[in-house]
Amino acid sequence: MPAPPASENELIQRADALAGRSLGDLAAELHLPVPPDLKRHKGWIGDLLEHVLGAEAGNASEPDFPHLGIELKTIPVDDRGRPKQTTWVCVAPVGVLDPGPWWTSAVRRRLARVLFVPILGDGPPGERWCGVPVMWSPDADQEATLKQDWDTLTELLAAGEVWQWHARHGTALQLRPKAATSSNRTWVTDDEGEWVQTVPRGFYLRTSFTAGILAGEARLLDP
Repeated sequence: MPAPPASENELIQRADALAGRSLGDLAAELHLPVPPDLKRHKGWIGDLLEHVLGAEAGNASEPDFPHLGIELKTIPVDDRGRPKQTTWVCVAPVGVLDPGPWWTSAVRRRLARVLFVPILGDGPPGERWCGVPVMWSPDADQEATLKQDWDTLTELLAAGEVWQWHARHGTALQLRPKAATSSNRTWVTDDEGEWVQTVPRGFYLRTSFTAGILAGEARLLDP
């Protein structure tokens, strides 16, 4: 496996070199198996790119390249560069009465510096390919939006308002169920102090937000 990149420039050069290449070719170079589909291998594309680029984070609370403070996000896009789905950020603090301020949050830490790698194609995983990467940090307006969403969503989580834990809230961030199976449950207290069970939640970036990130920067390549 490749060694971790020594600098941000080296990471960008590695990611640039992937543009236009199929995931099957990348997997073959590392002697990694390619699944026939993603139904039972939803994280395969992200795992592959982590291997290819030399990511080393073993702690889910840290960015994928902890020595650089950079998070890696693969993002499926259509042929016009528009994201097809929301982007996972991190686990939401369900059942935590005081998740802390935005400035020390896991969401802010994970989104401080992000390498987005667009993934094109709709066929089998091995036939999809990489677009030109985008290195991004939130500007002042984007961070203000993220902070407002963090404050709103964590207030709902802390209040135990389980019935409001859905994707409607948030401009850039949204809460969505995050569990390996629908039987996964966690205990929380509701607004009346009663213990109830609910599925774990995660923070995700809305497609409208990531589309804005990619719109002015991402260039798409034909395979």
